[in-house]
Parts: sequence; structure tokens; C-alpha cells
Amino acid sequence: MAAPARAPSLDLYDNPLLVGADPTPALLAFELEADDLIRIYRRDAEAAVSETVRFSPFLLLADPDLLAGFKGDIEVTPLDGPGAFRWRARSPGWAEACRARDYCRERTGRGGGAPDAPFRFLNDPVHQYLLLTGRTSFLGLGFDALRRLALDIEVLTAEGFEFPNAARPSDRVIAISLADTAGFREVLRGDRLSEAALLEECSRLIRERDPDVIEGHNIFRFDLEYLEARARQHGATLAWGRRGEPLRGHPSRLQIAERTIGYRRYQVAGRHIVDTWILAQLYDLGARDLPSFGLKDIARHLGVAAPDRTYIDPADVPRLWAADPERLVRYALDDATETLAISDLLSPPYFAQAQLLPFDYQSAVLRGNATKIDALLLREYLRHRRAIPAPSAPAGIAGGHTAIYQQGVARPVLHVDVISLYPSIMLTRGIAPAADTLGAFAHLLRDLRDFRVAAKQLMRVAESDAERRHLGALQQTFKILINSFYGYLGFSPGHWNDFEAANRVTAEGRVVVTTIVDRLQALGATVVEIDTDGVYFVPPADARDPAGEARLLASLAAALPPGIQVELDGRYRAMLSYKMKNYVLLDDKGVLTIRGSGLRSRGLELFQRRIMEELFALLLAGRREEIAPLVSRWKADFAAHRVPARLFMKTETLQDSVDLYRVERARGLRNPSAAYELALGAGRPYQPGDQVSYYLTGRGTNVAVSDAAKLAVSWDPAAPDENTEYYQAKVDELWARFRPFVELDALRPWVEEVAVDADTPQQLSLF
Repeated sequence: MAAPARAPSLDLYDNPLLVGADPTPALLAFELEADDLIRIYRRDAEAAVSETVRFSPFLLLADPDLLAGFKGDIEVTPLDGPGAFRWRARSPGWAEACRARDYCRERTGRGGGAPDAPFRFLNDPVHQYLLLTGRTSFLGLGFDALRRLALDIEVLTAEGFEFPNAARPSDRVIAISLADTAGFREVLRGDRLSEAALLEECSRLIRERDPDVIEGHNIFRFDLEYLEARARQHGATLAWGRRGEPLRGHPSRLQIAERTIGYRRYQVAGRHIVDTWILAQLYDLGARDLPSFGLKDIARHLGVAAPDRTYIDPADVPRLWAADPERLVRYALDDATETLAISDLLSPPYFAQAQLLPFDYQSAVLRGNATKIDALLLREYLRHRRAIPAPSAPAGIAGGHTAIYQQGVARPVLHVDVISLYPSIMLTRGIAPAADTLGAFAHLLRDLRDFRVAAKQLMRVAESDAERRHLGALQQTFKILINSFYGYLGFSPGHWNDFEAANRVTAEGRVVVTTIVDRLQALGATVVEIDTDGVYFVPPADARDPAGEARLLASLAAALPPGIQVELDGRYRAMLSYKMKNYVLLDDKGVLTIRGSGLRSRGLELFQRRIMEELFALLLAGRREEIAPLVSRWKADFAAHRVPARLFMKTETLQDSVDLYRVERARGLRNPSAAYELALGAGRPYQPGDQVSYYLTGRGTNVAVSDAAKLAVSWDPAAPDENTEYYQAKVDELWARFRPFVELDALRPWVEEVAVDADTPQQLSLF
């Protein structure tokens, strides 16, 4: 599995600021061993070999006297520059460093990560080693060179229970499916092996196949927890490490946008674990188009589901295991194969990040972008033996310029976008953290921008698919990091954060976008909406062909400051501007794009999203007369019980523990919640981040949701008991919500048929 050729004009790997000062190639993984050693795994031809090197961990100190009286072998040396942490304390081993950390904590009453602590200690030994040495993972390798193995389990739930529970002796693993990138496929079957033998054979195959990465969908929060619990019951060891080390895990939390997800983070010596369920959530932060985070829905959405893929209802597993185990085996193997395919699409940017960052591959997926930028700066300062600043105190930051000028349907619509607005402002205006005395922030941002441009250019002339994918992953990684630099300025734990600089960036951004709006209106365009760095507008009549668009873009560019560039980011047949940052676009190919939490909220039942999609498609296509019959059809389908439960069930994510909910309810501090009440009675150990799906029973629209809710898995199509009046009322609510837009469009059906005067913009507004 040879690595793709590296284009000679992309000198990424000669840049120590981006990839570290030590360009040792083909490093796969790192593990702390024997307190003062790091074991390094690397690719040697087709084999993975390892060696150990000495490791001397460190603490950062604001005052060397913090360690006065410490009985241990610690070497304290000064760092140059004005930063708060001006001394580095090196220890001969990890245990000694942890003792020094505890000593500082006892003397100061502060933890090593507290904002006002006069010392810093990084709890990840691999991160420390990579910071100190300037080494990174995978240099010289392409993503295709990674040996990846996907794992999926099927479990049997005892009769009378709706969810599996590994603590119940009657529940057990009945199948473990494995699929790797070399074409290996295997399903270990519980009808041929005891559960203990199943676990042992899984460990043997993992060691034999020797993957660099173990992948799974929701593997942290289900598969590995379940396997670990069952192995414990059998007294078995999940010896998955490269040298036979056991699987190990610890409680952790992951922040993805506004969601905090509790999970058990697992590690395997010499390997990485990547969860495609987490990758999908990270992907959806930008795309916002996944229908759900379920494996099958993601695979269908990304176009990697096989035409002959086996589908079964999870509730049907016990019956199939008894009556048709071969079908269940095919289903399990398809799950593992599909996981590999999803990872093929979503993992490469994080593989590329591991080539840059002082984190291992698994951590590159799980760490936040601002933390990654802080680590890049920290590595550079340590390389130059410079003092590290303390984070500045949090302060308010004014947001970017967003505005809605028109509400309703507009036709046709163009979208112009400022290319990397905030990064461009930071570079052209010289805005950087005041504490960055090395100038590393601006240097890093400029290099990332230049390398992204080079990678995109080289993609166009790449001679192989492997090289094209490699360059594509790099440019996507650069884009992610570049767009995170502004956010880093307002990152509270960031050592080089600067809230004043962040406000200067947004202020400049508002000026740029306002300039664009003023110029568009002067040219006769009707501005519909502004979204921070882009403007949607109805073009004037003389800008509705390629030549006119080019003239309009040139006129916009002439009005902007040097270094600020605009591009035409989209052409649309129609746009529904609903409210601020909530809109629907219909392109020339008939593809519908829905943006905004008010239109894409995951709190909506699937049938509501379906109705909205159908309604928007008809409205934007000018087929208003078909919308009222659409509403009537859905109401009739509910009355006749023709709507399957998966369309009307509601799925909620548990943000807190069930125990905390129980306590707060008992104290009257919380209203009843259907999801939590069902979780309490489900007999399953729910955790924060778990999801509960339910529907409502009974009659009438004024039902108490927490009383009428039933778990979705209990719905029986042969005896449907959903509350049809309740769901019909939800259909009516949707129609009432969007009916004014339909009626407004009937009054002003085609903006393009109306002359637009620059001094009197066409009024689409409902305001």
C-alpha cells in the first residue's frame, strides 16, 4: 500500500511551524511505557515495527519557587520572553511529573488547567512527547496506507426488555462482524461459539489482522462498552493491543457545537479508535444536511449504501436469530462494511490533521479546533524556548453582520461570498493576539492559507485518484483550521486568546459586508439576506447571464479594500427567505437546500420535515396550487394510519443523567420530560448523550406529552395506537406557519418580471 506521490511544489513537510521540527516519516502511534519511555510504532515496508525512546515530561511554571521543598529530581530552566509561564520544569519520568503537579496543586489550591493557576500540566503524555520533539504522525503516508478494521456487534436482548443491557446475564453478544481495508470479511457467530470464545476469537483476529485503526459506528458508547462488560463477566481480557495489551477506557466528555456528549473513551496500545458516529456529527456541523446520525441513514445520504444491503428492524433481532440467522449475519457484515465506506469519506481530513498536530490520530478527531491551534502555537513557543502567556480574561465579542432585508420568495437569486472573510481581515489588517511576541499566529494563518491554495491547484492536475484524495483532505483540513483562527481569539482557555482583537475582526467584517450591500443596491440589485460573510440578492436585469455576472463581480471587487476578494458562490432559481439565517434555496438542477435551525431542527418529527420539504419544493417551483392538497393528503394518511412510526416518532437527546433528572423532579426543580420518564422505566443504563425515541398515544390535541408517550419500538403496525388528532394538528400548524408565504407569492409571483429600481427595492417582505 504505497503512499501517493507528494507534489514537489507543495513544501508542506519542510515547514516546522506546520508539521513540527522532526520530519521522521511513517510514524503510526505512540504509547507511554515504563514511566520514562515512549514506544513508537512506525511503518517499515508492509510491517508495523516499534522501538522505545527516552521521555522527559514537563510542567510550565509562573514561579520556580512553586517547587521549593519538592523532594524529587526536577530540573527547572528559564524561558525567554514576557509570558506568564517563564520556567519549564523537566522530570525524569511520568510518575515524578505527576507528583510535581500534585505538589503544585496542593500549594496553590489550583488544578493544572485552572485559568488562574500559576502552573500548567498537560495530562496526555503522548501530547507532551509530540510537543517536545516536533514529531507528528503519518508523514509521507497517504490515507490509503492506513490499515483500518471496522467492528460491529449484534446482541440478544432478553424477552420482556426493550433495550440490551450487558449487566443482565441473559443478554449476550451473538455476532461480531469484522471488515478491513485489505478485503478481509468475517462474522463471528454466537450459534457456533460460546460468548467467551467469541470474545477470544475477536481478540485473536484483531491481533492477526494488525490494523492501525479500529473503526465502528457509535463504538465508544455501545460496542466497546458492551464488549468490555461481557468480557468482565467471563473473566476474559480483550487483548487488542499490538503487543497483546488489553483494551482500556475511562469516562470522558466531548463538546460538539452546543451538545455535550458523555462517553467512555477507549484506547488500544499501538492502534487508534475512530467512531464514525462522532465523525458524522463533526461533518454535520458544516453540512447541516444529515437526516440523522444512524449508520443506515448516513450511508444512504452519502451514497455508500450497497444496492443489495440487508436491512432489518432491530426489534426483530431475537426472532431472526432463531428463525433466519443467515440474514442477521449478512446484516451484521453489511454494518461493518458500511462503516468502512463512511470512514473513507469522513476520516481523511483528520488523518491530514494528524500529520500537522502534536496529537495522535485518535485525539485529532476528538479535540476541538481551538485546542488544536493552541497546541500548534505552544509547540512553536517551546521549540524557541519562549515563555508561554496566560489566557486573558473572557470579555464580550460583538457578532458579525447578519440581516434580513426581504421575507418571502425571490426569483432568481445569486449568492456572493467573501473568500475567508475573517482570516483575510486578520492578514490584511495585521490583527493578531497581542501576546504573540513570536508572530507565530499570523505566520501560521498565512502558511495555511497559501498551502490550501496550492493544494486546490494541485488537485486539478493530480495524476491519480489517491493523490487527488490526499490533496483534497489536506485542503479541507487547512480550510477547517483557517476558519477557526477567529474563534480561537475568543477561546477562553487559549494561551494566546485576545478578545479585543476578536472585536476588531468582526467590526472590520461588518464594514466589508455593508460595503457589498451598498454597492449591490447601487447597481440595482434587491438584497434579500446577509449572513456574516455572504449576501443573497436578486440581480438586476443586466446581470442575469455570465457576462453580466462577471461585470457585477468586478464592480463589487473594485469597491472592496485590497486583499478582500469576493466570488460568486451560487446561482438559484428561487429562494424562500423565512427569517434570519433560515432560508430555502432551489438551484437550476432542482436540488433543494434548507438552512437554519428553525427549518431543520432535529426536534421536528420526520413527517414534519417531509411536509416542509415537499411544500418548499412546490412553492419555489411555482406550483402553489398543489400545496393545499398536499396538506390534506397528509391529514388523511394519519386518519387512516398509513404513516409509519419512524415518521412521527420524536427523538430527544438526554443532556443530563437520569439520576439527576429524578432528583430535580423530586425537588420540583424540573418539569416532567417524556424522554426521561421513558428512560427511567426502560431498564437500560442511559447516559448523557443517549437518545430516546417515542410517540404519543391517546385522543385529542391537549394531551400531556409525558403521560401519553410510548417508546417508538413498541409501536405495532397491526394495532396502531398513535394519537391521530394530535399529529393532524401538527400538520395544520405547519400549514398555518407557511401559508402566508404561499399567499404572498401568489400576490408577487415573479420578481424577475418586475422592474427593480435601485432607489425603490422590490418589496417581498411580510414585515
